[in-house]
Amino acid sequence: MLPASLFPLISALLANLVAQVAKTFVYYYRTGSWDLHWVLMSGGFPSSHSSTVTALSLAIGIQEGFDSAIFDVTCIFSLIVMYDACHVRYYSGKNIALTQQLIKDLKTMVGLNLDDPIYQEKLKSILGHKGIEVLGGFFVGLIVPMILLPMFIA
Repeated sequence: MLPASLFPLISALLANLVAQVAKTFVYYYRTGSWDLHWVLMSGGFPSSHSSTVTALSLAIGIQEGFDSAIFDVTCIFSLIVMYDACHVRYYSGKNIALTQQLIKDLKTMVGLNLDDPIYQEKLKSILGHKGIEVLGGFFVGLIVPMILLPMFIA
């Protein structure tokens, strides 16, 4: 039996790990090749951001009560994180991709020589999530604490 005080922490961390590992399998399913980099990457299905904060909120709700102030706080925190993952970070990634394409076009079409090292920098364009990826993370975050619950209750 694990100490009940660790239930929210372990739920959140395990939900994050499950989502990150699941990304590797989803990538394999989509492409037919293994890429273990997905275990550490942001973006992709399911969202580890969403799974982590959802698991934390649910575990807090179970432990402290769904009518507690700390549950309310974690729910608002979760909504902010999921909104950010789905909108702000997703569109930031889109802007990076557009900027990289513009630089490439300027080099090839106009022959512009961009020697400054900043133009050579490889930026990661997958920063955020599509809505379905956030939803997938949400469901992972609901499932993990429910599976862990028997390990923490007497």
